[in-house]
Amino acid sequence: MEKKYLIKFNVQYITVFIFLALGSFEASSQSEPFDCDFNAYLFQYNDVYALDLASGSSYLVAPNITSGNINGAAYNSADGYLWGYLSTPQISLVRIGKDFSTDVYTIPELPNNGNKYVGDISIDGIYYFRAGSSTYYSVDLNPESNNYLQYLGASTLSKSIKIHDWAFNAADNKLYTVEKGTNHLYRIDAESGVVEDLGEVPILAGLNYTFGAVYFDVDGNFYVSANQTGSVYKINEVHNIQSGIMTSNIFAFGPAASSNDGARCPTAPVPQEDCINGVDDDGDGLVDCDDPACSGIAECPVIQTASSANDGGLESNDRLANLINNRNYQRAKKNYVFDKSKAKRVKKSDLYGINAKTNVNNIPLTNLIPIGVVGETSTIESSPDDLLDLTNASDIYSVDYLNDTKNLGSVMVIKTDNQVYEHSKFICDRFLGAELLSVSNIQLREKDFIKSIIKQPDGSKEFALTFSARVNNENSFIIESHWNIDAYVKDTPYYNFQIWSNSIDDLLKLADEILNLLEANAEISTYNGSPPPPVFVKSARYRNGEVLLNMVNNNNSNSINLEGGLKLTETSNTEIIGVSASIDGYLDSVSLHTGTLFDLGFRISAGLGDTPDDLFVADAPWGLDGSAGDTTVDTYEVLPAQGPYIGEGYPIERNVIIEGSTSNYMGVYRALSPRFAAVDLSDYQKVSFNAKGTGTLEVQLLKGDGSIFITRVFLENEMKTYMLSDSDFKDDGGNNTDFASIKVISFNLIAANGHNEKKNMELRNIDFHNREASQQFIDSNLNKSIVYPNPMVESSILYFYEEKASEYQFDVFTLDGRLMTNQHMEGASVEGQNEITLSRRNLAPGLYLYKIQNAYDKIWSGRLLVK
Repeated sequence: MEKKYLIKFNVQYITVFIFLALGSFEASSQSEPFDCDFNAYLFQYNDVYALDLASGSSYLVAPNITSGNINGAAYNSADGYLWGYLSTPQISLVRIGKDFSTDVYTIPELPNNGNKYVGDISIDGIYYFRAGSSTYYSVDLNPESNNYLQYLGASTLSKSIKIHDWAFNAADNKLYTVEKGTNHLYRIDAESGVVEDLGEVPILAGLNYTFGAVYFDVDGNFYVSANQTGSVYKINEVHNIQSGIMTSNIFAFGPAASSNDGARCPTAPVPQEDCINGVDDDGDGLVDCDDPACSGIAECPVIQTASSANDGGLESNDRLANLINNRNYQRAKKNYVFDKSKAKRVKKSDLYGINAKTNVNNIPLTNLIPIGVVGETSTIESSPDDLLDLTNASDIYSVDYLNDTKNLGSVMVIKTDNQVYEHSKFICDRFLGAELLSVSNIQLREKDFIKSIIKQPDGSKEFALTFSARVNNENSFIIESHWNIDAYVKDTPYYNFQIWSNSIDDLLKLADEILNLLEANAEISTYNGSPPPPVFVKSARYRNGEVLLNMVNNNNSNSINLEGGLKLTETSNTEIIGVSASIDGYLDSVSLHTGTLFDLGFRISAGLGDTPDDLFVADAPWGLDGSAGDTTVDTYEVLPAQGPYIGEGYPIERNVIIEGSTSNYMGVYRALSPRFAAVDLSDYQKVSFNAKGTGTLEVQLLKGDGSIFITRVFLENEMKTYMLSDSDFKDDGGNNTDFASIKVISFNLIAANGHNEKKNMELRNIDFHNREASQQFIDSNLNKSIVYPNPMVESSILYFYEEKASEYQFDVFTLDGRLMTNQHMEGASVEGQNEITLSRRNLAPGLYLYKIQNAYDKIWSGRLLVK
């Protein structure tokens, strides 16, 4: 039977600005001007991208608009068109309309002495452009001028500067630029050629990037984009800068490019983030301190990261789920915390960066770790050795870079023997509750890699990059950088690198040094990369039968396709699903009504052959505690929940059956969160469950600080409801507790007197709550029955409450009283809450009546709507 998955769509918000900035472009019958729209336009070779400066997001709006490459791109305030200098045909300019149609104008007087890659147009329509020398040229592009399309001659700058783009500020009609290497800001009088040095830009100090695209807004704020990282920096009101005093800040993280040129109307505003009002003012999906534009402003800290490579978080998968859950459980039981102060310090050896003179398949991983490149005060070992027994890694080595005790970043290098490392940081961190704020490319040696910005659950932010060095032969590597694991070549060994840092600049330094260290051992022959996904999941969570996806839609797609595998429980088989959903705008959210589940691994694609996004979401896991000696487990099965929880407490989803023998204990545990982090349930004072089995059941609460609180109950052969108060749980000293900061709840069957005993237990309907003992039903009215879902599509659950165990009969009737004989059921009920699964069978759509009658002639009735 084919399963159907209901989907509900919910657009969170889309600002007016996003509609303006990222709207689609309609072709017209003849070229029309742009007329100062909000976009910045990024030119890469002969492709045009629309760039939202506020978010750094971009998408391709017009590919291959000319036969030659376009550089020196500029917005012309005099006619409203974009203009640029063409490589082919030579000595030609191109005019670009709103529909991205082009008109090419050959200017015979133009000097044919190389590509003019720096250019902008003054407010009155004069195009100033240059190549690498101090000489620059001008052409009149004001259609109202008598000299329209005329070459005006050459001029010379008063100072030789190494620049790659410049832009006119509408506030003073002066050119501004930032020099590569010195990072000095210059003000240029285009008519006279006088160059004024305004000093080093503070936010750029120590960097060595090419600033190939620069822009202005209506307030005279100058935006500078670095080719290698795509970072956009803002320098405030440059026309007011005197004596080198300037305010600068990181503003956004956009796409990197080796050929990069920008154009934007200088009188169009750029939305700014107010860093203290709790509102997404600039429409980039980031609020206050989450927005990079707020880094170091008001109460917002400069972007920092706090995580260590020792955390070694993993998403689950079918092969590894139980192993990984047990690893996390053992860490939680020991209250494991990585102690930086006791970690081994790593020093640069005399052989650093020198060929290891070993087979390229056997390079010591320590030889591939950068040392001394990010200004760290110390480097410590942080290798999570417990991953070796779980994953396809044959060797792991990782370090943390510290400034005193604060993490600057981490590098993990993982050796695998026949395929790429099977866990992606991009998937893993989101599974563990992180948000993916941004995905774009970064450039190393003019090759594209994929970088991401990740916000961890504790609020810290990381710049992350992963790539792998595939062993091509004994003399060379092939560098592979892909978002999707299945894009990597199989059946070959890899050195896998996961890098994260609190600075995009340090990220670039660490990655570049890793390439240097690889080259010390063998040549890098090839770089293979894939583009980042234009549509990706910012965050995802599962709760009570629903998976909520918060989407980022960089290329203005209007729909997504989701394909994946769903598991109802930890021990059930995977079911294949596929759904489609509409999305709208830059930000959107999609809700998948899956019903109760354990996990869902899936791929989201937006069509057009773009890179898809992969993700894994899961509820907190059940696990088998196999640590007790002399224990044999014959049966361990996790059963699906009987429909979504509709009470007012905190449910522990899914039910458990366990059978076996032990002379110590045999048990199961349930984490309260997928990452085994503590959950605060102090709002509740009781925990209840239905259980039957043999002998003493010990219920344990493992708290966030590692303390354990225990209580015991005696199980019977018949299913019984047990209600425990927080005060029932005691530690070894007899102290009780509340339900704050719970990591794990465990259920252990205890053997009496150390003798080997047969044990079994069935455990159902666990929840934390505040119900009174007489009101353990899902509704306070114990005489009421409830059907959920109602209307029924294929099946529903009927809930009713019995004062004591009995027998029941269930029947369905049409509205005119006709008995539907194929719906008749009989069964035994238990004291407390009961559930009956109703199957549609061949019921036609419509409204029906149902009735339940027990052996004591008590009757429950209601209506059942069938879709």
